[in-house]
Amino acid sequence: MFLLERLESLIATGTGVPTTRKVLVDKDAILELIDQLRVAVPEEVHAAKRINAEGERIIEQANEESGRITARAQEQAAYLIGERGLTERAEAEGRQIVAEAQAAADNVRFGADAYAAEILGSLEAEVRKALAGIEKGIDVLEIRQAELRGEPDEPPAADGAGPDGDARHVDDWPDVPDEQPAFLREEDAGQTVPR
Repeated sequence: MFLLERLESLIATGTGVPTTRKVLVDKDAILELIDQLRVAVPEEVHAAKRINAEGERIIEQANEESGRITARAQEQAAYLIGERGLTERAEAEGRQIVAEAQAAADNVRFGADAYAAEILGSLEAEVRKALAGIEKGIDVLEIRQAELRGEPDEPPAADGAGPDGDARHVDDWPDVPDEQPAFLREEDAGQTVPR
């Protein structure tokens, strides 16, 4: 968010072109911020891996707890058989305890998996939104640069690819709300620099 705010600030404080809403910005500064954004996004991937590792640890603990409960159930069944001679009843109770332990372990595994999936899904949505906003911002900047150079009003590249060769067709973008990014809006809450 800090890098995006810097990008917005560069655009907001750019030199205005008279009689238009266009501004001149420092190309090198913009490209440097975009490079820093590319470096920052993988940190979100590392966070997702940490969440996944935590989910695996929870599952492992559930397996250990299941093993302890099963061992206690077997000990209790052996005690009932040895002390009371109630073989059938002891076996039935042992099976019931083992089944309950297995169900409890399954519930813990299911909950851990659901939690990890929810966190990863939320993280994926945030990363997709951020990437979509960056891609749209890059396209807008490329169109503005083309207009400032006096080139015809057309997409940045004939084949629909950006400067680094990656396709940027609108149908390939993730599903995000159709609202403009904050740096393209007329005025944001708390905005102090007119655009």
